[in-house]
Amino acid sequence: MTTINRNSICTTCGTKFPYNERVPALCPICNDDRQFINPDGQRWTSEEDLEKCHAVRIRKISDRLHYLTVRPSFAIGQRAFLALSPGGNILWDCIPLLDEATKEFIYSKGGLKAIAFSHPHFYSNMNEWAAEFNCPVYIHENDKPWIFNRGPNVKLWGGDGKPLWDDLELVHVGGHFPGSSMLRIGSFSPGGAMLCGDSLYISRSLRHTAVMFSYPNSIPLLKEEFAAFYEKCAKLKFDTLYGATFEGQDLEGNAYAVFARSMNRYKSIYGL
Repeated sequence: MTTINRNSICTTCGTKFPYNERVPALCPICNDDRQFINPDGQRWTSEEDLEKCHAVRIRKISDRLHYLTVRPSFAIGQRAFLALSPGGNILWDCIPLLDEATKEFIYSKGGLKAIAFSHPHFYSNMNEWAAEFNCPVYIHENDKPWIFNRGPNVKLWGGDGKPLWDDLELVHVGGHFPGSSMLRIGSFSPGGAMLCGDSLYISRSLRHTAVMFSYPNSIPLLKEEFAAFYEKCAKLKFDTLYGATFEGQDLEGNAYAVFARSMNRYKSIYGL
């Protein structure tokens, strides 16, 4: 059963479905085993109502990296990253609110050359962001089945990597989703920085990293899925990780050592 409703934003994950069209009875992003439907039932909201009660907060990590969150926290509570680069800026992942203050801030930094995603949980209102800044949205082709609101700016990419400009490169790793990806920026730290989304989950203690089929539902990857993920990630060079789930989910300087130690535990469990 479906309904026609001006409210097209899922309050649990923040994904926006086509405006004023039939929304599904249950959000397909949340109804997947990686996520969950709100125990109180499916709820929808609108951009207008969201902006009445929420605003975007922008925080600086370095001169070239800022992160954006919705406050008070909404949906997953994720953060997006604005990475500044001489050849053009990129928004990594997305938040479901784009207010005037945020537009002004991003324009003051030179606008956006592209938006790119780690995985479907962060698609939110990507089409509005892309239209505002007149830029492409890069999504790995393996996650095409989860694009329920594909606008004209969405560009699918395939393979293990997609070089962008300067020292920015999209890297496909899989695991959490078939198309799960990271953004590597070599000049952000001596050994290279990775914006990892939820491809790697950085623990609150900052001493461990995890990779799972579902984090909220505690579902591990199958053995072959982990093996494929590890084979790709072990080849990457980085000393810094920035995760998307909560503020402070940053590993600076020792990230590869933490990653390697954590993955060795997984290998022992899986008998690899």
